[in-house]
Amino acid sequence: MKRNMHEWFGSGAIRKWSPHCTCTDSSADVLDLSGEITYQRGQIVIHSREVDYSKMPANNGLPKLLPCLDINDPQYDGVVVVTDTVQKLLDNKLNQVAEAVQGYAKVDSAYTKQVVLINTDAVPSKRLIFAPTGPLNRDYDDVRRFYDAAVKGINRALQAGCKKPLLVRPVDDSFPKAGSVTTLGCLHALYVPLEVREDVPSRGSKAEAVGIWCNSEERVTQGISLANAVEAGRIVTRDIGGSDPERMAAPNVAKYVKEEFKGSCVKVKVLSDQEFLNKEYPLYGAVNRAASLVDRHKGRIIFLEYTGEGKIEKTLFLVGKGVTYDTGGADIKTGGIMAGNHRDKCGAAAVAGFFKILNEMKPKGLKVVGAMAMVRNSVGSNCYVADEIITSRAGVRVRVGNTDAEGRMAMADVLCHLKEQALEAVNPQLFTIATLTGHVIRAYGEDYSAILDNGPARMMNNAQEIQAAGDQWADPFEISTLRRDDFDFHRGKSEYEDVLQCSNTPSTTPRGHQTPAAFLIEASGLEQHGQESVRPLPYSHLDIAGSSGPFPRVPTGAPIVALAAKFVFPRC
Repeated sequence: MKRNMHEWFGSGAIRKWSPHCTCTDSSADVLDLSGEITYQRGQIVIHSREVDYSKMPANNGLPKLLPCLDINDPQYDGVVVVTDTVQKLLDNKLNQVAEAVQGYAKVDSAYTKQVVLINTDAVPSKRLIFAPTGPLNRDYDDVRRFYDAAVKGINRALQAGCKKPLLVRPVDDSFPKAGSVTTLGCLHALYVPLEVREDVPSRGSKAEAVGIWCNSEERVTQGISLANAVEAGRIVTRDIGGSDPERMAAPNVAKYVKEEFKGSCVKVKVLSDQEFLNKEYPLYGAVNRAASLVDRHKGRIIFLEYTGEGKIEKTLFLVGKGVTYDTGGADIKTGGIMAGNHRDKCGAAAVAGFFKILNEMKPKGLKVVGAMAMVRNSVGSNCYVADEIITSRAGVRVRVGNTDAEGRMAMADVLCHLKEQALEAVNPQLFTIATLTGHVIRAYGEDYSAILDNGPARMMNNAQEIQAAGDQWADPFEISTLRRDDFDFHRGKSEYEDVLQCSNTPSTTPRGHQTPAAFLIEASGLEQHGQESVRPLPYSHLDIAGSSGPFPRVPTGAPIVALAAKFVFPRC
């Protein structure tokens, strides 16, 4: 028997390490191999050759953004206008374009409801795409009107054959960040998946460049700088979160992250020794148990650290769920619902993307420590099962109730580790970010992140401030509240255990997205650091199961724009 396959082999043990280390060298490098397996005299023989996934494509697909003050610049092969009324074109002295749209309106009254392509001499390319936002002044209208219209407008420009479109958002006072949000919507439409960039270089980018029109050179230049930084972070988030479960198996995520931050101000350290992971992060180790028998699927915990210039005034600790594929484990997903579960790593992907923004913008006075808990929830003879009792890093005895609740298991001990550091940090704040429950989608829909604060975070109005930032930047949040019911739900049901990981019912049951936050607080020991304690620690859980962009949608990059708007932009 003979077949082609990929095999990835881990490099063995690594030193015990703390994220405080300044060393960026790692002994956790992964050798990637591909080749053939054959049977020879009853023995399996691997014929392999090295495949270097660390050599990322030079082009990440992001087109060059060019400032433009003249809508008649002939270098652009199409003009995409995003606005709600023709009057705003006149207000911005774009009279020729306004006249072209008004002329088209005489033959098509639907121009305010759908994207239209107008053949006109009003612009040098003769291609004018009018992408209406729809009304902006109703109680429920928000800045996403601009984002959505930009996505549709740029897609129409691509369909028309444009390779260098000019994006025009007439300046108005509708929403303070409408210009930047329009640009980000355009860039979302232009994202090219990592596997396509690697495997089909000819499709590595959708556009050569994009012009960004504005009536102020200073404003447009500043806006382009910010858009480039944010989109670089969103590309990293999408690359990791959206790629298939083999391309972004845990060892390959580690290689991608190390390559992405090579020579940067972000320190990266990878933990790969399986015995060490089991000892220091026993709940994570349980999830990793089955996958640890397959070299290319062995888990990795990736730590990142950024320290800004000047006196540190704020320290953030981020833990991301990085389940590279979720079979459900022994409580296996059935009925065809397993497909799409390669997106269960979008929380960890968001952590990496946030660090990319940090590296690009370099905010002062801010320190950030991140952890990506990369693991595959495999099923097999070595998988963990319900009824096991595992003592967490915090010394909490946890009874497994359902192996498909693996995300909270993967994060709890890592959260405990960062909690230990937070006790010694300046003005600390902890977060978990995860595609954790189907319940959050049932509660809020697919476009909203949910945020839940513990007592100390609630006293800071943390959720409200992040929600406000997200509203300004088209990265919306809904606020949920932790109640006593959520903690009671997870209390041990017998004298054998302290905490029940999960019931054996789906996460779409009542309070299905609230209770996991309570579990994370209990299992990590954060319950000892509530508002009544001597050392209170603000902690917030973000469930991005819907907002991250479930398959087959392109990952959105949520919630890194809102987090950057709250913690990064004000320091730059």
